[in-house]
Amino acid sequence: MVSEDAPGQPETGDYDAVFWDIGGVILDLKSVQRAHERFVDELVARYGTAGVDDQVADGDDPVAEPIETWRGVVGDHFRERDGNEFRAARAAYDRANAAVVGREVPREEWRELFDPILTETIRPNPTAVATIERLADSDLHVGVVSDVDTDEGHRILETFGVRDHFDAITTSEAVGRTKPDPAMFETALSAADVDPDRALMIGDRYDHDVAGAKELGLDTVAYGADDGPAVDYTVEELRAVLEIVGVGDGSAGGAGGVK
Repeated sequence: MVSEDAPGQPETGDYDAVFWDIGGVILDLKSVQRAHERFVDELVARYGTAGVDDQVADGDDPVAEPIETWRGVVGDHFRERDGNEFRAARAAYDRANAAVVGREVPREEWRELFDPILTETIRPNPTAVATIERLADSDLHVGVVSDVDTDEGHRILETFGVRDHFDAITTSEAVGRTKPDPAMFETALSAADVDPDRALMIGDRYDHDVAGAKELGLDTVAYGADDGPAVDYTVEELRAVLEIVGVGDGSAGGAGGVK
């Protein structure tokens, strides 16, 4: 249930739109890690690894595990971006795959491995799907605001069977920027045709999702995000969002847990 409102906290149920992040909110990030591990294993099985015999000599440190190399290159790809500019994950995977196997792997080839593994391995966070389905049956605009490649974001939502439950999907690739850039939230609000103070953003990262949304005047739900002055609600389970927006009784699978 919802606790007694803190000073300045918005009243529950006073919304026209609910926006969801994908990674870390709808999508269980641990399942993504498992998918990446499976993919790199299959990549190495098909193509081998880059110069392993040349990399290990007497007294040298052991060669990094392929998954460590892969993740390191992917991380570097995003750390090299300029501010909030969008950088495609598929380009990061191109670089990481080449680093692991020692040569460029055509995208159509690695996607033949990657896509089915992702579909088989990823999982939604608990009660995410049921909550989205319940919101879709309401009069609320239900949207996505996510720092993903557009195709990958749609694929994830389709895998969970919720793609058609969203009225609009705002991705960083479509906008050209990443959260907390105001353009991300402005685009989503425009698609919903609602004012910021009538919208709620659910996010797992304080600086990007929560503080970014609050800066534009949206109310915020922290799901696994750090606490801070930009947080209006903290939920331990996503079904508690139903209570916040006044849809049903927040019992999509059980009691909620709003702080």
